Parts: sequence; C-alpha cells; structure tokens
Amino acid sequence: MDEIILKEVYNQVKNGYKVALATITNTIGSTPGKMGATMAVFQDGNTMGSIGGGMIEHQVVNKCEECLKSGLDYNFEYTLNDTGNIGMQCGGTAFGYIKIFKPKPKLIIIGGGHIGLSLFKIAKTLDFYTIVIDDREEFANSNRFENVDEVYSGDIHNIINDIDINDNTYIVIATRNYEGDLVSLRSVINRNPKYIGMIGSMKKWVKVKETLISENIKEEKLKKVYAPIGINISSNSVEEIAFGIMAEILLVKNNGSLTHRKNK
Repeated sequence: MDEIILKEVYNQVKNGYKVALATITNTIGSTPGKMGATMAVFQDGNTMGSIGGGMIEHQVVNKCEECLKSGLDYNFEYTLNDTGNIGMQCGGTAFGYIKIFKPKPKLIIIGGGHIGLSLFKIAKTLDFYTIVIDDREEFANSNRFENVDEVYSGDIHNIINDIDINDNTYIVIATRNYEGDLVSLRSVINRNPKYIGMIGSMKKWVKVKETLISENIKEEKLKKVYAPIGINISSNSVEEIAFGIMAEILLVKNNGSLTHRKNK
C-alpha cells in the first residue's frame, strides 16, 4: 500500500499539485493507528491510505488541509482521553509528522521564437518546470530547447487541451502572429492558471479582448491577463524583454511588491 501511495504522491506533484503525507512516528498506549502508518491528502480533498481511522485520523486530515494551504510541514500529537486534545477514553497518544510535497512552478511558453527561447533559459535557472509549445516543429524541439521538461509542436489548441493547468501554472503567449495569440488565449482563459501574459502592443490587446468578449468570454477573466506583458524595466533587446516578463511572473508568484530593498 505504501508503494501505491508514494506513486500517487509522485504523480500529483509531477502534475503541479501539492500533497500532504501524514505518518505516525510513535504511539503511547492504545491508539487506532500504529507507528509507520501513512496517509496522503490531496488538494482535491481525496485521501489515500489510513493512519487508523477514528478521531485522530479526522483531526489529521483537517490539519493536512490547513498545511496544504499554508505550504508548511507540521508535527502533531493527539491524545485520546478526557484531559487530552481529543475527548475520548482510549487513553493513547499518537505522534506524527505531516510533510508537504510541493511541485515546481509550471511555466508554459506558447511560442518558441526568440523571446520564448530567452524566457526559457531564465526559467530553467529558477527551477521552473518548463513546457514549450509552437505550431512549427523547427521552433519546438529538444535541440532548440535543451533540457526542456516537455515540448510540443502542432495544433496549439489541441496541445493545450491535453496539458494539466492549475493555480501553480504560469502561461506566456508569444506566438508568431495575431491568430496564434488569439487561439492560445482562447484556449487557456477559462483554465484558471496563476498567471497569463501575452506579448504585443496595447492596440493588439484591445483587438484580442474585443474579439473574445464577442465570443462571450467574461470581461472579468480578461482583466486578469497581463497584456502588454512584463514589467517596464527593459530596453528593446530580446533578453531584457524576457527578463521583464520573468520579473512580472515572480511578482505574481511570490506576492511581491515593486519596491526597493535599500534603506531610504
């Protein structure tokens, strides 16, 4: 059973989700679960395994859900008697540890041109899980994007539909033309990633937005798109534009602020 739990933990983390793994590390007296019992709690609320059931497991599941939100590990101790933290008569105490497994942030770069390549190189130094998509095979391959985690060429809409997107996902749209950008944004706008940014002028963004509103895409969704993309800290060089994009992604990812660290 432990092997099955660990495989599912791995799969969940690989797909961009946090997992809480609770383990009983010691027991004193009579408790439902024994030392070494493990249970995984997933972001969707599902669980796998058991640490003995009953009130202790109920309390641990609740604590796991809190830890998934905070991202912090936790040592727990629950006692089953009138004077303990769970009002029952068994008389035992269970000690344990909740470990939160966190995935790498996932960066999806739609467009394998110069900016996409420069952005990819920066993202790899920051340990992002990287996915590159382009409709041209010569711009989306592992030779051009060395050590990329996933790379796809072909129909952008179909490719995006097969990729798991969640609140640990950051998407940059930088295709070769207006139609590619429009298709890309249409494909991800309702998938609820943490960040969507799109290359281009304000004039292009207004046109894209008007088109999608006419297709009944909610304006509130479009207001969350960062377009034109990036923080205004760069020149017109490709490398500096990519750096400004990544700075904006980090700002969103880390709930940062556009302030200097130096003393006034």
